[in-house]
Amino acid sequence: MYDTLHDKKDAAIHLIKNRHMGIHWAVRCVALVAVLVFATPPASAASEPECPGIHVDILNIKNSTGTIGCALFESPEGFPFAFMRFATHIIVLKIQDTQARCDFVAIPPGTYALGVIHDENMNGELDTNWLGVPKEGYGFSNEAKATLGPPAFSAAAFSYGGQDMALSIRLDY
Repeated sequence: MYDTLHDKKDAAIHLIKNRHMGIHWAVRCVALVAVLVFATPPASAASEPECPGIHVDILNIKNSTGTIGCALFESPEGFPFAFMRFATHIIVLKIQDTQARCDFVAIPPGTYALGVIHDENMNGELDTNWLGVPKEGYGFSNEAKATLGPPAFSAAAFSYGGQDMALSIRLDY
């Protein structure tokens, strides 16, 4: 009987010690969490601001069929047709509810021109009729107009200083 009583006494002491240790452990955990919460700045203060860039809203999209292709050129070479070879940045995106926006980020300061197409059949090019007149929507920066051919790079060129820049390009059909 002594062994049983001794075992019960040891078990009670062990339970009290473990409960005491558990309380200390819980207090330590709560203290650690409080330190981490208050030592870490809020996400908005800790996160880096988004990279500045050229943000282009595409206007006058006649339907949501196909894709929008935005090509950013830094020289007249290949502007605007040879975008696959000469454009410094190309963005192709699906149209959502006749809305599209091309965001060019981390672009160095310089002089650029933009060409945009509404590739309705998603063949990767601006389709034209037998006379060369576009059958799909197109547009250029600076609202440069195509008359008997595409505008010159100089007509569509704009200066970018490295800060956030908002542009809009209206498509012609």
